Amino acid sequence: MWIGWLECDLLLGDVHSLKAKRSVIRPVIAELRRRFAVSAAETGDQDLHRRAGIGISVVAGDRAHVVDVLDAAERLVAARPELELLCTRRGLHRSTDE
Repeated sequence: MWIGWLECDLLLGDVHSLKAKRSVIRPVIAELRRRFAVSAAETGDQDLHRRAGIGISVVAGDRAHVVDVLDAAERLVAARPELELLCTRRGLHRSTDE
């Protein structure tokens, strides 16, 4: 079993409140879940209105599938015009790794 995760550090555009931030972030998370069958959540900078962190994880039996899904999820986030993807961090582990 392969486990992969991706952390996205985001800068939001014209957002001036936490409520407006949520209205930008929630559709992105919903689309990630729907299109790629991943676990996704807002994971960082929850108290800042122009910054956000999104965490994405996937589990599969094949390493290549995990990498493909994480690559596609990163491209989706990067393509959103209302977000600026500042950086990503990624991890990939096999269940037998120690």
